[in-house]
This record gives sequence, C-alpha cells and structure tokens, in this order.
Amino acid sequence: MTILDGKKISNDIKDEIAEEVKKMKDKGEKVPHLAAVIVGNDGASLTYVASKVRACERVGFESTMVRMSNTTSEIELLDKIEELNENPEIDGFIIQLPLPKQIDTQKVLLAVNPDKDVDGFHPMNFGRMALDMSTFIPATPFGILELLDRYGVDTKGKHTVVIGRSHIVGRPMSILMGRKGFPGNSTVTLTHSHTKNITQITSQADIIISALGVPNFLKAEMVKDDAVIIDVGITRVPDDSTEKGYRITGDVDFENVSKKASFITPVPGGVGPMTIAMLLKNTLLARERHM
Repeated sequence: MTILDGKKISNDIKDEIAEEVKKMKDKGEKVPHLAAVIVGNDGASLTYVASKVRACERVGFESTMVRMSNTTSEIELLDKIEELNENPEIDGFIIQLPLPKQIDTQKVLLAVNPDKDVDGFHPMNFGRMALDMSTFIPATPFGILELLDRYGVDTKGKHTVVIGRSHIVGRPMSILMGRKGFPGNSTVTLTHSHTKNITQITSQADIIISALGVPNFLKAEMVKDDAVIIDVGITRVPDDSTEKGYRITGDVDFENVSKKASFITPVPGGVGPMTIAMLLKNTLLARERHM
C-alpha cells in the first residue's frame, strides 16, 4: 500500500512555482497576484484564506485579502467583484464560500470574470472543462489529477466510482476521470445520496473518489482488494482527548480500508494541501495568459 502524500507533492509544486516566479522577476516581469474575498467571520474560512496568503508569500506571489463584514449586501459584494475584474494588477481572485444568507452565491460566482476565476467555478470554465478545452480546473479536482499523475496511478480502462455530486468536487471529477488522456480514460459511475446498493457499486471499483463529507462512510467491506482510494472528506469530529477538542476525519475508515488499498490518501495531509497548491498553479496560468 502506497500513501498518496499530498503534503509532499504540494510542496514540490510550490517549489516549482517559486522557480517560475523567480524567472519572471529576473526578466523584470510582473509576478502573479492572487486576491481573496472573505465576507463575515467564519473561523474555518478565515484560517483557510490565511493559509492561502502564506502560500502566496512562499512562492513569491503578491496577494490581497479583501475583508467584508457579515452584513455586506449583495450589491456591495458585486461592486467589489467588478472592481477586482477591472483591476489589471489582479491576475486571479477567489470568493471564499460559504457566503452569508442575504447573498445569492450563484449570482456572485457568475459575476467573476472567467479569465480571473482561478477557482474554476464559473459556468464558462466548467463548460470548457467538460468539452476538454483549455481552462481553469477547480483546484481540488486538479489536485487529485496531479496526485494520480505524479504517483503514476493507472486510470486507463479502470472503473472509477465517485461518491458525491457537488459542483466543486464530485461532478467535475466524474467528467475529468472519463476524459481522453491521463489521468482519465476510465469508466465512471457517479453515486450520491439516492444511489441504491452503493456497496455493490463501490466493491466493483478500481478507483474510489469519496467527496461526501460523512466521517468514516467508506468501510473495508465496501472496497475490493488493491483499490485506489481518494478521500476528499474533511469533517471536524468532537474529541475531548485532543488539545483543540476535535479531530479532522475523512470519509474513509482509513485504519481498515488502508489494509486493502493499493494507494490511499490520508486525512489530513492528502487532498487538502493539494487544493491550495493547484489554486497557486491556476493563478500562475492566469498570469501567463494575461501576459
């Protein structure tokens, strides 16, 4: 069994990006600039955005954090997005989700200029991805592809089962794993909360990508020997024995499933670190496009 070490691979990618940025600086070119908009005071969102800012510093990007209050109106946020769309200094920006209930998330994501949509959430970028055209791939699916690629996990002709159909992970993964090329060329089954006989389906899978958000959902009896397991789930489970009072748990019963798997991602340290690395990669691609 091989651990798909997202922490190590994400560090490799950051080193590669830092090298590219150094070349830009040496040529006197403008370095990539990523902005993040955060509305409200959600603790997890603040921590996540802060880690993105630190990652930007590490690779030599410029970064801007736009903080807006919990009472921000939809119009105020849309005005701020328009400002970022028009600002030639900003190569890419993200809107940290979730947004407060007075704001229509779909309307906000549609307002982002697709050329600066480094999260890959705009329908134009999603459509280009579905048609195998060059575009920004959402950061988490992009990170999963990169892990499969760098570890040389064979996907051609394999049966891939995706658990969860979110627009951020499940649905794009189902498209990407079925596309021509590597990683891809697999036969994909997309499962969700209304899927019947899910154990029957997962036990036939060569590759399982679980993005459900239910701790320890995928048990050993649901997995065949030598399956490849990608755990995208990340849930805070109360645990009084830890200093923080909780532990981070994935969708997979790691202890038991890992005994049967050929490759598996840990939680934490698997898919999570890859998401930020690929967001940086998308921002670098945006800068190169704008040049």
